[in-house]
Amino acid sequence: MSSVPIAAEQDPGTTVTLLEPDGGSGLVRRTVLPGGLRVVTENIPGGRSAAFGISATTGSRDEDSAHAGSAHFLEHLLFKGTRTRSALEISALLDGVGADHNAYTTKEHTCYYAKVLDRDLPLAIDVVGDMVANSVLDEGEVETERGVILEEIAMYEDEPADLVDDVFAAHFYGDTPLGRPILGTTDTIRALPRDRIAEQYRDVYVPGELIVTAAGSLDHDQVVEQVRAMFADQLAAAGDARPARPRAGAGPVATNGGTVVQPRDTEQAHIILGSEGITRTDPRWHALRLLSAALGGGMSSRLFQEVREKRGLAYSVHAYQTGYADTGMFQIYAGCLPEKADEVIGVCRDELEKVAASGITAEELTRAKGQIQGSLVLGSEGTNARMGRLLSHELNKPRHYSIDEDLALFDAVSGTDVAEVAAELLSRPRALAVIGPYEADRVF
Repeated sequence: MSSVPIAAEQDPGTTVTLLEPDGGSGLVRRTVLPGGLRVVTENIPGGRSAAFGISATTGSRDEDSAHAGSAHFLEHLLFKGTRTRSALEISALLDGVGADHNAYTTKEHTCYYAKVLDRDLPLAIDVVGDMVANSVLDEGEVETERGVILEEIAMYEDEPADLVDDVFAAHFYGDTPLGRPILGTTDTIRALPRDRIAEQYRDVYVPGELIVTAAGSLDHDQVVEQVRAMFADQLAAAGDARPARPRAGAGPVATNGGTVVQPRDTEQAHIILGSEGITRTDPRWHALRLLSAALGGGMSSRLFQEVREKRGLAYSVHAYQTGYADTGMFQIYAGCLPEKADEVIGVCRDELEKVAASGITAEELTRAKGQIQGSLVLGSEGTNARMGRLLSHELNKPRHYSIDEDLALFDAVSGTDVAEVAAELLSRPRALAVIGPYEADRVF
């Protein structure tokens, strides 16, 4: 399948097969409609469900500072009424078939989805497609949702275990789109005018920037024809546009080291120790995933054993990585009693330095591979997960991979590969973010 073009190079009006039904995957096909809207489906025979989603290829990192949170604001508003349906009618139709429906915004894309019984897939396409194609962005709904989002921000800020991620990103990336919270701030949300949200809707939700994905018991051609009819006006207006090219980095991304402390009267200290990682398309991504699992991916991981099991210093400690088009982060999170923060940070630093110097053991590598591969297969058994794989491949990969191919990529990683990525990444300058009952100038 290596000769199959990426979507941006596929001729509009054509359909290609991306994966044959083998290797743990069903038949995956992609049609690029005239106007640039792409439809990617995976047919999974024998199931009784289907998941359908429409995604825009932009997210919060595409906003300027004055309008931070606009992508997420728009996500809320698309549920609030179209030219022919009210917000209640949208909810009632989806609830009436037991749909699992929602939306989310990330730094680099936005997705709207519904998982339904296979017989109800046409209804899911109709309702979700109507939301994306025909939203009216009613002024009254804008003001109502403004209040809802301000409540969401307040709720998020009451969860320091979650908030510390934003505190770290704001310090690490500074006042840049990657450093700003996806939700925006109370100031930007209060000031965001409807006209600016409507402008973003007109500019971003165009066929060439949209990806339709569906997985389950379905017929690709029927999905394509229904999507074509739903977006007929937009496709006609788009003319000979092609799908957007994958997001590319504009160059090195500046990062900051050092420590940031957000004083908060909490029962626990919430800590993130992190450094620059790798991009989501870096060929070392699988090696980094295995390194992350060995360091802090489960109860047998080094950090869990050293911090919790041997010393009883924290209830929760784990390692994780985030990849963007042009940069990434490798992070360790821990939550502990405030008086134990220094010791927790010290143990984490010691383990990072050991792994940077010596890599991981053969036993740790084997266990990390089993953990990730088992999670990958078990997590891909639902149609929502399969739809998510289609979207991830379209956004991030040069081609689509079967589940067996993904497993083989992890199998191919050697201990030397992990040691090399550990030596480079874990020796990079680190930043530290802490939320807890400390003074802002507290030194850890």
